[in-house]
Amino acid sequence: MPPKAPKPNLLVIIDDSSFDLRINSGIATHIKVFTQILCFSSAEEGLDFLVENLDNPQIYPHLILLDIQMPEMDGFEFMKRYDKFPDNFKKGSNVVMLSSTDDLQDITRVDSNKNVFRLLKKPLQIEQLKAIAEELYLLD
Repeated sequence: MPPKAPKPNLLVIIDDSSFDLRINSGIATHIKVFTQILCFSSAEEGLDFLVENLDNPQIYPHLILLDIQMPEMDGFEFMKRYDKFPDNFKKGSNVVMLSSTDDLQDITRVDSNKNVFRLLKKPLQIEQLKAIAEELYLLD
């Protein structure tokens, strides 16, 4: 029997800035960890995709890069809804929130959220994403 193919490493990026989406997907492509990178320009779009695929563990994202400050639904509202997702989904998906500010309230809110793996300051750096991938055992 041939060995099973490794589960693809899926990255979901949610950010209202098209510039940040391009930069962050480029960084993710550069480190060659993710077999698929999906970008969403709003928290609603990202949530819709995740909800539609809750019954399909093969495409659970290994990592979600989530901007905090977005119009309509910010990263914190996204996380409130994410908290209601099934535990098996949250167990395999790690959320990294991104912020361009040093707002102490945001930092405190992120630190107190059990579903957030880490908070990173924008702009995302190659070394930061590589370190997270290593920590999550996504890199060889």
